[in-house]
Amino acid sequence: MSIIVKYHKTPVGELIIGSYHEQLCLCDWRYRKMRANIDQRVQTGLDSDYQHGDSEVIQNTVHQLEEYFAKQRTAFDIPLKLVGTPFQQKVWQQLIKIPYGKTCSYLDLSIALGNEKAIRAVATANGANAISIIVPCHRVIGTNGKLVGYAGGLAAKSKLLSLEGANAGTKQQSLF
Repeated sequence: MSIIVKYHKTPVGELIIGSYHEQLCLCDWRYRKMRANIDQRVQTGLDSDYQHGDSEVIQNTVHQLEEYFAKQRTAFDIPLKLVGTPFQQKVWQQLIKIPYGKTCSYLDLSIALGNEKAIRAVATANGANAISIIVPCHRVIGTNGKLVGYAGGLAAKSKLLSLEGANAGTKQQSLF
C-alpha cells in the first residue's frame, strides 16, 4: 500500500500531507531543510512509496487546518501514524499535550519525559517531527523564552504562535 500525498498551501507556508491506512503520517513543510531525511524515514518506516492523490484523511486534515487558521479550531482529532524511534514517538506524544496558545521549553519537555539532561535529544526529536502544527512542535521555545529552530522557519513559528495568542518571545511557566 502506498502513502498517499498531496501538497497544501496554508497562510504560513506549503505543506506535504500524507496518509497511510486511514491515518495521517505526514503533515510537514514542503521546503524544509530535512525534507529528504523525513521522507526517507517515513517511507522506510512504512515500507511504502509516495503516490500523489487524495484520501479521506487528507481531506479531513485540510479541513481541520483551514478551521485552525480561521481560529475555529484549537485541537485536532485526526488519527495519527507517528513514524520514528520509540524515543521520538515519546517526545511527539508529549508535544501533543502542550495546549493551544501555550508554550514550553526544551528543558520543560526533557523534565516531563523524566530526564532533564536530555535537552539535545529532545530538541533533535522535536526537529524530526513529520506532523507539524497537529503535533505542535511550534509551541516549543528556548529556555530564555526566545523563538528557536523550526522546520517551517521562525517566521512561520511566530505566525502560528501569534494565531494561537501565545506569548511568543516571553518566558512562560512550565506546563508539565
